[in-house]
Parts: sequence; structure tokens; C-alpha cells
Amino acid sequence: MDMLEIGGHSVPPGKTLQIELPVVKLYTDTDICMPVHVIRGRKPGPTVFVSAAVHGDELNGIEIVRRLINQKSLRLTAGTLILVPMVNVYGVLNQSRYMPDRRDLNRCFPGSPKGSLAGIVADKFVSEIIQHCQYGIDLHTGAIHRSNLPQIRANLKDQETLELAQAFGVPVLLNASIRDGSLREAAVETGARVLLYEAGQALRFDELSIRAGIRGINNVLKHLGMISRNTRKESKRPPVVPFIANTSRWTRASASGIVHNLKNLGDQVNRGDPLATIGSPFGKVLETVYASRAGIIIGKQNIPLVQEGDAMFHIAYFTEEEQEVVDNIETMQDILMPEKNGNTGPDL
Repeated sequence: MDMLEIGGHSVPPGKTLQIELPVVKLYTDTDICMPVHVIRGRKPGPTVFVSAAVHGDELNGIEIVRRLINQKSLRLTAGTLILVPMVNVYGVLNQSRYMPDRRDLNRCFPGSPKGSLAGIVADKFVSEIIQHCQYGIDLHTGAIHRSNLPQIRANLKDQETLELAQAFGVPVLLNASIRDGSLREAAVETGARVLLYEAGQALRFDELSIRAGIRGINNVLKHLGMISRNTRKESKRPPVVPFIANTSRWTRASASGIVHNLKNLGDQVNRGDPLATIGSPFGKVLETVYASRAGIIIGKQNIPLVQEGDAMFHIAYFTEEEQEVVDNIETMQDILMPEKNGNTGPDL
């Protein structure tokens, strides 16, 4: 295995190193650095990045990476794992999705060393991290006031990417097109295969989403032969079988008012099922929002106030039997949150 060079630091095989990768100073002359944690196995193998907080208010990924770094059972036997808990450090400081120049960093890749602030950060991540990697997992949450069911979005038409997504082990897989200027697009342009993990909501920790993310990353590393499989421990746990959604759509508010939800994240719905009512401040029901097709709710708005046209429920549509998807969502919850039933939690 060759020496790995990141930000002027050399990391030999078999070593672990924490790096503060300089990006751009604040106007207060304060250095802002991107934290990078590198773990290298002694044997040759693939290089994988795990990135979080490309949107600075999406905090679940930071906690996922933090727990991975402190996970005693994570012993890399082959390849290299590059963990970046905060790509958009500026956004994290401000608890904001955006960069200080109000740009969405995930629309500014691959960036430029002479571009905008967002462009400089994007270029730094591509040149120092992505260029080394064959695989990547980018961690996201729903936007402000929105929650997402744990799900993987990726190019599922590519067989190897599909196998990685299935190995991750969450119930819902979405075949998602690549957005222009996204980190995923920049990584794919270099030849890397990337999974985008969506779970939870902005500015909050969601324990189920965090545990599903940690377990999923470990599953991918095992699939790639980078960490050993504990078959004795795994055999006691039922698998979470993923299902591919052929399409998804947001159901929007048909009036402005105060929301009373009738369905929750992960619920199965049939065509014509009432999802929520929208009422006036005086208690009158103005409209009822209905499902236009049968599917599973994989995202929803949390704030109980809507304007007409606001996105309220993100529903995924499957070719498989929806009840099987719901059963596997419940299996995931039982595996990852067993203490709710009085059992011991997983080793995370």
C-alpha cells in the first residue's frame, strides 16, 4: 500500500491520524479547518470516505461519525476509511444549512480554488478527500422542520452501487438522479460509487437514524472486505431486507392553516387515505389532505402550520407489497431500538 497524503500529512498503512485540514480564514483572521479522521488497515483494499454536515444544520451525520471514531469494535483490516464529520464547518457554527455567502455547498461541487467561499471548500474536499476514494457515503437529514425515514438514495441502475445500497441494510432504497453541483456528482465524476444516506431532521439528533447509519456503514465496510464479519453475533439478528422505490412524490397542502396529522413517518397508506386535516384558528376544518396513491411515508413536515402548496408528506411507491416494506421498517426498529422492549441495545 502507498503512503496516503492529505493536507500535507502522510498516513502510512496500519496507522490512524486526525488532521485539521485548512480551508479559508474568517474575516476575524481565525483559521477554519475541516476535521478529518483517517484509519488505515495494514492490508491493501479500497478507500472509502464518509462525509457529514455538507449542510451545516444536518447534525445526525456528525454524531454517526463521532460514534464510529469511538467504536471499539471498528478494526480496519484492509483499505482506508476517511471520516469527515463536518464538511461545512461554517454552517455548523451558524446552525445553518448554507455557507456564509448564502450558497448551498451541495450545489457548488466540484468547486474551484479561485471561486467563491463555497467553491473553495468544495474544491478542497474534492482534491484532498474524494480523489483518493473509490467509494463514499454522504450523510444527510431532512431539511428544517422535516423528518426522513432512514433511506438510501443512489444510482441503483449501477449493479455495484445497488449491491452497496442493499448491504447498507435500511428498508427503503430510492433510485435517485444526481443533482448538478452535488458532492455525489463530483465523486461519481472521479469514478467513485456513492451512497447518500437520508434520515432524521435538521438540528436534532434522532437515535434510530443514528444507529441505522452506524450499522449501515459497518455493513458496507464488511461487504467491501475492510472489516471482519462477526457471524456469530450477526446470526442472532434478523436481516433488514431493503426494497427499491420506483418513484416518490410529495403530497402538498390544499389550503393554508393549522395541521392535524393522521399519518406518521413509516406508515403504509392506500389511495384515498386521509393523511392530515388543515383547520382554521377557530377550529373549522378547511381541507383534508388525501393520498393520491398507495405507498409508504418516507418523509414529512413536522411544523403544524402550512401555506397552500407546502410539501407535507413524501410518499414512496413500490412495485413490491407495501406491507412487506412496513414489516421491515418494524424489524429495523426492533433491531436498533431494542431497549424500548426492555432489551439491551446494540453495540454502537
